[in-house]
Amino acid sequence: MEPKRPQLNPDELLQLKWLLGGLLVLLSVGTVFYLEIDAWALTAVTAAAVALVIARPGLPALVPAWGHRLAFPAIVAIFVGDLYLTKEVLPPIVRLDILLLLYRGSSYRKRRDDLQIIVLGLFLIVVAGVLTVSLWFAAQILAFTACALAFLLAITLADAAGAGRPGPAEAAGGMEVPAWAAQVHWARLLRRLRAVLDWRVVTLGTLLFAGVVGLSALLFLAIPRFQLENSLFLERFMTRKARTGFSDSIKFGDVTDIQQDDGVAVSVDVSDPGLIPAQPYWRMVVLDEYREGSFRMSPVLRRDAFPAERSDAQLRGVARAQRGAPAFWTFYLEAGVSRYLPLLGPFEMLRFRERQNFRFADRLGLVALRDEPVSMTAYRIQGMLLTGAMPDPGLASRLGRSAETGAIANLPMLKLNLIEADRGVLARGVAEITGGGKIGAEEFGVRASAWLAVRHGYSLESRIPAGTGDPLVRWLESRVPGHCELFAGALVLLAREAGLPARVVTGFKGGTWNAFSNNLTLRNSNAHAWCEVFDPATAIWRRVDPTPGAAVPDGPETTQAAVAQAARVDRSWSARLDSLRVFWYRRIVNFDQRTQVETLQAVKTATQETGRRLREGLERAVTRLKTWLLAPWNLERAGRWLALLAALAGTAWLARNFRLTLRRAGLGRREDPVRRAAGRWLVRLRGLHADPVVLAELQRLRYGAPASWPEPAAVWRRARHTWREARRRPVTPGV
Repeated sequence: MEPKRPQLNPDELLQLKWLLGGLLVLLSVGTVFYLEIDAWALTAVTAAAVALVIARPGLPALVPAWGHRLAFPAIVAIFVGDLYLTKEVLPPIVRLDILLLLYRGSSYRKRRDDLQIIVLGLFLIVVAGVLTVSLWFAAQILAFTACALAFLLAITLADAAGAGRPGPAEAAGGMEVPAWAAQVHWARLLRRLRAVLDWRVVTLGTLLFAGVVGLSALLFLAIPRFQLENSLFLERFMTRKARTGFSDSIKFGDVTDIQQDDGVAVSVDVSDPGLIPAQPYWRMVVLDEYREGSFRMSPVLRRDAFPAERSDAQLRGVARAQRGAPAFWTFYLEAGVSRYLPLLGPFEMLRFRERQNFRFADRLGLVALRDEPVSMTAYRIQGMLLTGAMPDPGLASRLGRSAETGAIANLPMLKLNLIEADRGVLARGVAEITGGGKIGAEEFGVRASAWLAVRHGYSLESRIPAGTGDPLVRWLESRVPGHCELFAGALVLLAREAGLPARVVTGFKGGTWNAFSNNLTLRNSNAHAWCEVFDPATAIWRRVDPTPGAAVPDGPETTQAAVAQAARVDRSWSARLDSLRVFWYRRIVNFDQRTQVETLQAVKTATQETGRRLREGLERAVTRLKTWLLAPWNLERAGRWLALLAALAGTAWLARNFRLTLRRAGLGRREDPVRRAAGRWLVRLRGLHADPVVLAELQRLRYGAPASWPEPAAVWRRARHTWREARRRPVTPGV
């Protein structure tokens, strides 16, 4: 007869509840690490304090009673001050939530306080799920759910075991330490928990949790798609600055700073990888005005090129529909890159994952969102033209009218706010480039790039020589190496001095092909700056990249897919991790109605195909059985089957006799349940002041002959009694 499985006593249940509550607090505040809210210091303090009181549950009693009474008013005052100083809503609310978790997680709690921890933690989880699409959110919500369920179970069991117990009372100078917190040995508690747990219950709980997760996945696939517009409006309560320099202005060194970061900026899915250009240039921002050593988007360009703001989920571009199957480009733009969307050229249709507020400058080929995205932004392009030329027929007519009125020099893409000495430096450079003659825009771009490459090398560690006048002209006149911004800016000034409209363009160049997720990855290190020079003869802006080592395409892009893609394939470990992010974006975040239909259709097709194969296999087996039964019997066939049956019978006889031989030798025998139960009781009583008589009886049951055994049931009762009595005594060190 096996003993009844032991149970945790009320003090141990309260200790377990304290441990799970602290772990739930730590899991909840972990959302700050990918929520991009300025609460790092507060999160670190909360994590350290909660971890400390988990290890030492008696510490909260050291806080004076007046400290507990003033804690909540102090938290409210901090929240009000945070609102007043930051002029924001959501970040102070998140910090308030963390402060409340800090207070609840580091003080003795009643049932009401335990439930508050779950609610406060759930708020952070919901905010993280709405405002971010981080892959870590999937792991965290699973861990939070499992921990919260275990916490609720511990709360229920503790209340049932210690109903009516008074809470911690106030003592002189602080709170009285509860009985359960006086002597906490976490290693012993974990051993007791392992002894109490039944593997069948653990297996059942695991299967139930896996069933809940699986059912949620099925509901995710089956429930009709709908969008919570603008992330439940939560992003309106957050302000965020881009980590990059892709904005309406750029200072020398901004793009270079971006290149120091190797983080993922954009992930691109392509329906036909053969369409990827050999050297893709992803345009984002056009800067036409040069003033005070920096390029920016002029107010004239912003007013004329960008129409009124729109709010829609799709945008029709200027490109015409192409013949054949349409090509789709799906972009996953990470948060903190820019409010300008990277594009390769004009497009036929752009679709967002949800309704967005944006402006579309068709003349510039730019799409600008109203605000910096607070989370990943997904959009799909159909029919994108891969070209390095931007048609602008309206500019040619404006140049003609400005030339007639004499105001052509005041146009932002031609204007030079420089002193005469700097203009002289540019004039000499233009004379060397053109040879004193007049050349076209395309040829000027080629010659100017070669001229700059001869005079300057390429380096990310660049400096502008000291002196007077314009800093870009000083660099142009020197022999100091430079980065892409300096080369692009210098060529723009030279082109304007030659009478050609020119502007700086920033974005990304190149990218790597992830061999695991089969998508193009653009990193911040791919940030680049180049320029566009207007050709009045063809009314086209032509791309010119003067940075040394950059090829200048001649005419439309050519797609050398096999060579180019093989050169940029990435099979590193970082690519493996990035592939998980892309899978999360494809199958979870960007799971729209079209993907839902495709997935359900694939499941239906796979189910039908599996059923068809099973039916065909069963039919073949039945056919073979019928053929075998109906085949004529002869002496040879009967002899083969008799020999097979004899071999099977002989094998069974040998196995039976071998098993009997092992049993006679004392091998292969299962351990007696009474001996096994006695061994478990001896392990539990090890190191305790147990009754020597009980220990002797247990050792006889464990090691003695069955004839000398006492009554097992009586021994189990005495062992249980002595175990309970021994646990109330202090443990002898070293035993």
